[in-house]
Amino acid sequence: MSDLPTGQQLLGGRLVSSSRVTTSISPADGSVLGSYADADQAQAREAVAVARAAFQETTWSRDRRLRHRVLTDIADAIERRTDEFVRLLARENGKILGEAGFELSLTAPKLRYYAALALSEGGRAAEVAPGLHIRTVPEPIGVAGVIVPWNSPVVLSVRSFAPALAAGCTVVMKLPGRTGLVNGLLHQVLADIDSLPAGVLNSLTESGDAVARFLVSSPEVDALSYTGSTTVGRAIMAGAAGTLKRLSLELGGKTPMIVFDDADLDAVVPVLTKAVTTFSGQFCMTGSRVLAQRGIADELRARLSSSLEAVKVGPGDDETSEMGPMTDTASARRVDDLVAAAAGHATVLVRGGLPQDAGHSAYFRPSLIEVADTDSPLVQQEIFGPVATFEVFDTEAEAVRRANATEYGLAASVWSRDVDRPLRVGRELRAGTVWTNSWAIVADQFEEGGFGQSGLGRLNGLRGLSQFQEDKTYVQQLG
Repeated sequence: MSDLPTGQQLLGGRLVSSSRVTTSISPADGSVLGSYADADQAQAREAVAVARAAFQETTWSRDRRLRHRVLTDIADAIERRTDEFVRLLARENGKILGEAGFELSLTAPKLRYYAALALSEGGRAAEVAPGLHIRTVPEPIGVAGVIVPWNSPVVLSVRSFAPALAAGCTVVMKLPGRTGLVNGLLHQVLADIDSLPAGVLNSLTESGDAVARFLVSSPEVDALSYTGSTTVGRAIMAGAAGTLKRLSLELGGKTPMIVFDDADLDAVVPVLTKAVTTFSGQFCMTGSRVLAQRGIADELRARLSSSLEAVKVGPGDDETSEMGPMTDTASARRVDDLVAAAAGHATVLVRGGLPQDAGHSAYFRPSLIEVADTDSPLVQQEIFGPVATFEVFDTEAEAVRRANATEYGLAASVWSRDVDRPLRVGRELRAGTVWTNSWAIVADQFEEGGFGQSGLGRLNGLRGLSQFQEDKTYVQQLG
């Protein structure tokens, strides 16, 4: 046990421990991978105080060139240790090596995008009447809290803290205990950034929610960015009401993958398979609803079933694995119970489920279930596992009605050879992102976020920066 790694906290520019240490468990076989310092509310309070002092007592909020340099230096440092992050993500998080590599490939470009915005962002000015000059400029909102999920901890932490730092805020980040060792590696990297002033970026790992609750309720935290479930997002919104802090909430999703009769099934089936199995379905944009037009429904049903049945499930760090384990055994059993219960009111096309020799592993084979009623819990609830529903529709209008039948509105995908149809259908879909003949493509320059119960605000792009800014208007009457 003494030879295993221990993840530490990043507080005030230093790596520190905590009064409590928790073990990190492999989702592949239940073995102990190491341990991590497990934060409490006292450390959260200290981190917020340090961040507040760094915001008020240093030049960080006004020094654009320093912010540009820091974000660039972090990007360079993460790139240098990409292989370490990829291997550790695969072991501790469970995602396969290719998916871990994909996560890291998104990270440095996002940091560099916001490094550029730190230098280029500005306001507006005009002489609105003779001698009357008015200008509006953005300024950093203050201390930003960031709460990060376990499914993609590196890129999703950067997606929030990079724009916060670029805007001139200081940050206190809460990272999940399920990736305590990955977090510890990130803390090591950040602690070694010589250009990063002490206290500007603080990051704590916790297995519970004491740190998160403090960030939500503290009047010293001016903005909060959370990525996670809709249930927790609602609780955060209620908890933050007393302080009226700025909220950015990217929450749950039930992404409809709408396949029309004229779609190219040779292109569709591999993408739909990945849409169900990427990160073992533990992804807010998982393609968890397949909507097939009747003319191709039989063929798509058969081909997708065969494809999902053939997926090789294994350890994340095994190069031959096509899908890794879920995050823990409790999650795998929860999803298995949902699939078992579906047999009473739906047609199970691919049972998937727990392997017979699961033991202490969190493996769960992908499942496909055909439903007719959009009121089915399988359609309405975010399962957060490698399970997709299969629905048949006849017309564009029915496809839109079915796609919009849930409270979620994070993303959707439309498959068709018709040039006009994806735009025509996309206009009617209540979703923050609509892909045409593709899935899960994001760009740093363009916003992402959800309609309805999928959240508030936007991440990425210019609005990702403005989430951490206030506008101030200066009025000057000459003479």
